[in-house]
Amino acid sequence: MSLFKKVKNTISLLKSVDMDQLAKINKKIDLADAMKTLGELDDRQLAGLMKMLKTKRRKGQHDLPPIDGDFYNLDLKLTEEQREIQMKVRNFMEDEIRPLVNEYWKKDQFPFEIIEKFREIDIVGVPYEGYGCPNLPFLMEGIVAQELARVDVSVSTFFGVHSGLAMGSIYLCGSEEQKQEWLPKMQKLEKIGAFGLTEPNVGSGVAGGLETTCKFDGENWILNGQKKWIGNATFADVTIIWARDLDSNRVKGFLVKKENPGFKTEKIKDKMALRIVQNAIITLKDCKVSESDRLQNANSFKDTANVLRMTRAGVAWQAVGCSRGAYESALKYTKKREQFGRPIASFQLIQDHLVEMLSNLTSMQTLCFRLSEMQDQGMLTDEHASLAKVYCSMRMRDIVSRAREVMGGNGILLEYDVARFVADAEAIYSYEGTKEINSLIVGRAITGYSAFVS
Repeated sequence: MSLFKKVKNTISLLKSVDMDQLAKINKKIDLADAMKTLGELDDRQLAGLMKMLKTKRRKGQHDLPPIDGDFYNLDLKLTEEQREIQMKVRNFMEDEIRPLVNEYWKKDQFPFEIIEKFREIDIVGVPYEGYGCPNLPFLMEGIVAQELARVDVSVSTFFGVHSGLAMGSIYLCGSEEQKQEWLPKMQKLEKIGAFGLTEPNVGSGVAGGLETTCKFDGENWILNGQKKWIGNATFADVTIIWARDLDSNRVKGFLVKKENPGFKTEKIKDKMALRIVQNAIITLKDCKVSESDRLQNANSFKDTANVLRMTRAGVAWQAVGCSRGAYESALKYTKKREQFGRPIASFQLIQDHLVEMLSNLTSMQTLCFRLSEMQDQGMLTDEHASLAKVYCSMRMRDIVSRAREVMGGNGILLEYDVARFVADAEAIYSYEGTKEINSLIVGRAITGYSAFVS
């Protein structure tokens, strides 16, 4: 711009400014600092700020508190670095994921474009040491799971399967060579992982009833059987397959690549929950896997259980995230929705629902926070993780139900998000151990008696 134009524009700007008003504002805030801050805002942020400033307050209206599901300020227990990571994930989910999830949820498709975006925030393999992983406390894995599920449970599940179950199996049960081969690539999302344990006929009884078999023929392992509900499996580069050895009757784990002979996936359609997650039925028919692709430190179901114990806390945190997303969406709606001439948030019955939701959410948050602290201290047991899964999944169901309740008919519309949370909550309620199975794990710990069917 020429000097003449700059001078002309400046004169025009000065004519349009009320200097007395500017002087009053300058007494209240540092105008130079304000101008610097405004100059750093992007177009979207500026538009939002102007919209807020232009909104006229109605007669009798007062400043409303912010919408925040962290009522006990647990975020203050995080370090500055941890808080930065939390906000990085939250902003990513709000800016990149929220605008597209409902559309992909309707289409029953996975938004592959988000994989490249996930690489940029570098949060894969949160608690693992080495191999390019962040090596952060398990608490941060929980916080990340919460932030992902707060916007969309499907995206959180994709991440949990890849970063938790698949990478966790290799991290805990793989040889050093296998870790070096897979974990750096999976951390960068150059390779995507899946986890194949559940079967068409075997869910809760998987510890002693695996129907998928493996047998060593002298050159390769031959796998036969089926797996069901395997998230990411339709497009994963590698799937961790757990099978029962026909010779030793012990459970072994395998790194099965999508190009392995005898490995076939079929997408499960018509789901009412987690529609973005690409679940599959896997068929293994004389599937050949080399000895080098057998997880070298997976020699019994106890090793499988170690992986599940490590990731079950993350599922409890997912329930927290799902609940928080539903609560915050419902609270936002009740502040805007008017009936009988005033916002429905001012009604006693609505406030009762909201307080019940917040009470449950806060108790879930504090329980999971302590659970992750115990995990970081090496104190986590099966029963600790199972109690969190039981309690959080039950309270989650109540929260999403109340969120749908306070929104009336609009609660079943995708555009308000709560309908998606209601549906996806049903998946969290079932996976990584049903309420009943996890209850029996806790029951065995506190009574000393096992109520499992022998």
